[in-house]
Amino acid sequence: MMTPIQAIIIAIVEGLTEFLPVSSTAHMKFTNPIIGVQPSPFVDMMEIVIQLAAILAVVVVYYKKFFDFTRVRFYTKLIIAVIPALVFGALLKKYIDHMLGNLYFMAGVMIVGGIIFLFVDRWFRHPNIEHESHVTNGIAFRIGCYQVLSILFPGLSRSAATIIGGMSQGLSRRAAAEFSFFLAVPTMLAASVKSMWDLHKEHPEALTTNSLSLLGMSSIITFIVSIFVIRYFIGFLKRHGFKVWGYYRIVIGLVMLVLLWRGVI
Repeated sequence: MMTPIQAIIIAIVEGLTEFLPVSSTAHMKFTNPIIGVQPSPFVDMMEIVIQLAAILAVVVVYYKKFFDFTRVRFYTKLIIAVIPALVFGALLKKYIDHMLGNLYFMAGVMIVGGIIFLFVDRWFRHPNIEHESHVTNGIAFRIGCYQVLSILFPGLSRSAATIIGGMSQGLSRRAAAEFSFFLAVPTMLAASVKSMWDLHKEHPEALTTNSLSLLGMSSIITFIVSIFVIRYFIGFLKRHGFKVWGYYRIVIGLVMLVLLWRGVI
């Protein structure tokens, strides 16, 4: 069973990495064995649900958008954008579960994604959409299709896929990052509900008072850390672009491969 200290560490890792284009899933999958967390259905579910806690920080930071119920187009675009992920997530569940356990693959995706990030800022130099309100339903759907790449290639990063997808459609870095944040809400809500339902149905014994307490505590920590990261990331991305994250991903991916090769994880 996961200890409170282990849960706190994983919660902080998730909060720090969910909105950065570095794959929070890969960071959690590699952190778990390093700190002694053993694989289990509960751990798999927790890794998804605390991502929802991070995503809820978006609702707080951008509460004016999410609680302005006159903005029908805003909700419509999010629904349209999340459809590809819901469809592919349902169709490829066995593939996704298998690939999430392949740490070598995830480390490789981290490195390849890092190399791509070194060139992203050169590819999309002239954005023509500076605000989310100018995103059409068609653009929203195409960004949602980019999100599917993070399902097919665990370790790519959902935020990276959707931000780059947005920039490919003419969005500025800021507009693409914000739309990525917004799209994360329905995406992770659906994933969390599905994960908790599957755990309840297949492993109800894992949902003990102790485990649910750990889940609640880690969710709160992730939520708090995520609020600070959201406020910081937009400004950093505007000033520095993707290159720094590219170098980070390459270094971390290589470190992961070395640790795997040496049997440390």
